[in-house]
Amino acid sequence: MIITKKALARRTFLRGVGTAIALPLLDAMVPSMTAIANTAAGPGQLRRLGFVYMPMGCDLSRWTPPGGERLEQLSPTLSPLERVKDKVTIVSNLELKNAYPGTHATSNSSFLSAAKAKRTESTDYFLGTTVDQLAAQSIGQETQLPSLELSMDLLSVVGQCDNGYACVYQNNLSWSSPTTPLPAEAHPRLVFERLYGEGRDAATRQALMREKASLLDSVNEELVRLKNTLGPSDRRRVDEYLESVRNVEQRIQRAEALAKENPVTDLDRPSGVPADYAEHAKLMFDLQLLALQGNITRVVTFQLARETSNRTYPEIGVPDAHHPLTHHGNDPEKIARMAKVNRFHVSLFAEFLERLAATPEGNGTLLDNILYLYGSGMGNPNVHDHINLPIIVAGGAAGNMQGGRHIRFDSPTPLANLHLSLLEKIGARVNEIGDSSGTITELFQPLSV
Repeated sequence: MIITKKALARRTFLRGVGTAIALPLLDAMVPSMTAIANTAAGPGQLRRLGFVYMPMGCDLSRWTPPGGERLEQLSPTLSPLERVKDKVTIVSNLELKNAYPGTHATSNSSFLSAAKAKRTESTDYFLGTTVDQLAAQSIGQETQLPSLELSMDLLSVVGQCDNGYACVYQNNLSWSSPTTPLPAEAHPRLVFERLYGEGRDAATRQALMREKASLLDSVNEELVRLKNTLGPSDRRRVDEYLESVRNVEQRIQRAEALAKENPVTDLDRPSGVPADYAEHAKLMFDLQLLALQGNITRVVTFQLARETSNRTYPEIGVPDAHHPLTHHGNDPEKIARMAKVNRFHVSLFAEFLERLAATPEGNGTLLDNILYLYGSGMGNPNVHDHINLPIIVAGGAAGNMQGGRHIRFDSPTPLANLHLSLLEKIGARVNEIGDSSGTITELFQPLSV
């Protein structure tokens, strides 16, 4: 890396043997970023999108906020969002027509594609390009990784999983074309190496990085040279970012060490990941934060659990398997336990949003400069319907979105309209996606008085 007194390029790296660490946005980069903003993207242009998938719907009575358009009171399930509700919009009465005949496979596959999956148990599957990949085509080529696909489970991409539908539909959120599903990674170590490793192939990167106690050791000399060129606030920001990188790395190392000491076979979970679900999920969220903060990627998808997951959640008092709980037969006790799982998932997302809000960037925070869509492809899981989907849109959209609101449509409206709206905000020229019929203009308008 050559460092001069001129403005640093946004894509500046600290490089070592097998290591390339992208830096967060610094004041020293602002002149060059201003030039880019005024030409390629335009002032205030949103350049980041994230998507988090919650499987198997929810109890809508505990999800839907009371009141009108202004989000003054949150529902029980959404209550963990209280500290960031001014950056959150709840959208009710969205539907996925193309997810019918109502399966777990089509709930997952239609969520980001709004397309109808070809019914097949073989490899002649066919769906549609998903919204995250349409975004990646527009803004992904400007970063090290066009997009980042994450999950919490080992996901099979072969065989038949659900009523004649190939497993690939149920286990892949992202499709770069109607015939090309993109596998998601559930192992924090492999994601970490993908973000910060540099080598001819994955095996080379892993070998080089695992020779060191910390990947930061290999960039110490470059770090010293860089910091000598920066002002105090930039030096502090670099230190804080690298401390976050080190923290994530150490948590991964601890999980791997514990796995060696206490080997337990879990067919749904990669070996060497935290045994605690929440700790695993927080690591995956923190990896997203680092990737976005370092401009390693601008498009992320994350599957909190797979459809038909039989994961139990004893840490929140739910020893029952998740999937059977969703087929509750209107049993109030089962519904209450399912709602606990829904709230737990939302709490993990809320904590992530709080971390984004606490991460300075430019004149605001990382949360100010991003949009995340959180939700499910299923509404009421007891009947496998795809109406009134649970949907959250969070972030400031680079000054273009006012949160603290609840948009409630009078009649079922395509989820694809929301996807089209998000694509429009990043400047992607897409006329339609799935069954879209237009955009959701209310999302980016001021709240009515």
